[in-house]
Amino acid sequence: MVPAFMHRESNMLFRTHQPALAQGTWRAHWRRWALCLGASTLAMAAMAQGSAPPDAVALPDPKAMQQRLSYAPQRITVVEPHLSVQKPHLETYRGFPATLVWDALLGPNWRKPGVDIEIRALDGFISRIPSQRFIQERAFLTFEREGHAQFTMDNPAQHQTNIPLAPWYLVWDNRDRPALIAEGALMWPYQSAKVRISTERQQALMPAGLPASWQAASQLTFGQCLSCHTARGFGGQKMPIDLTVLARNIPEADFVRWVLAPETLRPNTTMPALQERLPQAQREENARLIHRYLLALPPKP
Repeated sequence: MVPAFMHRESNMLFRTHQPALAQGTWRAHWRRWALCLGASTLAMAAMAQGSAPPDAVALPDPKAMQQRLSYAPQRITVVEPHLSVQKPHLETYRGFPATLVWDALLGPNWRKPGVDIEIRALDGFISRIPSQRFIQERAFLTFEREGHAQFTMDNPAQHQTNIPLAPWYLVWDNRDRPALIAEGALMWPYQSAKVRISTERQQALMPAGLPASWQAASQLTFGQCLSCHTARGFGGQKMPIDLTVLARNIPEADFVRWVLAPETLRPNTTMPALQERLPQAQREENARLIHRYLLALPPKP
């Protein structure tokens, strides 16, 4: 839920908004919104820590994991999306096949169709990955980066350095999978600490009464936005503002500017730009589609 003072601030900022603000005015308004947004979301993220559902299972430490699985850790070399800025960058990690971990911690039900594996990170990031993805592609929960004394990594695209990856970092065997490489780092959660089976996504993002024609837009929004943000209360806790509220206060043109170039709002922001690997025209169309979908979603009861 977005605090009342955020609603008041957003209404004040955008009450007299024209279809699109002039560049300088737009930046000034956004800076005011950012200050409000930053303070409130930090507070909400702090409150969210430790609020995992009761069925979330804590991931054991590496030694306990090996004992639990009766399986020695493996080496896996991947194209590391966080470091593949100008060209593909290979990194080697040590860890365990994710399917073995899920079998041991979650039982057989995680393999059912329509189920997501919900991975909760220490920083509030929540990654919900369809279970079938783990059956079709090889993923590993890793705990060591080969050749590095510390289990950390830089993330140039998000202006972060020396990020702790522990306790666990999920990586995908993508060296011979161009489609996985093209996805970037969307399904590579680090600081992963808890895991659970989740079935809430469809009901939350395609509620009764919403036309089925919005299904593709719901998947786009889910994949691009809802590991950090929320929609109707469903999503991540890293920056848990409800985007359905935000979209109702921001004209489409300004929303598109924001998601395509977040640095125009907040220099050195950790928010990644939307789908940077795609052609600009497609990025713009997808940003508009996300905004329209957020407007189409009914408010949370």
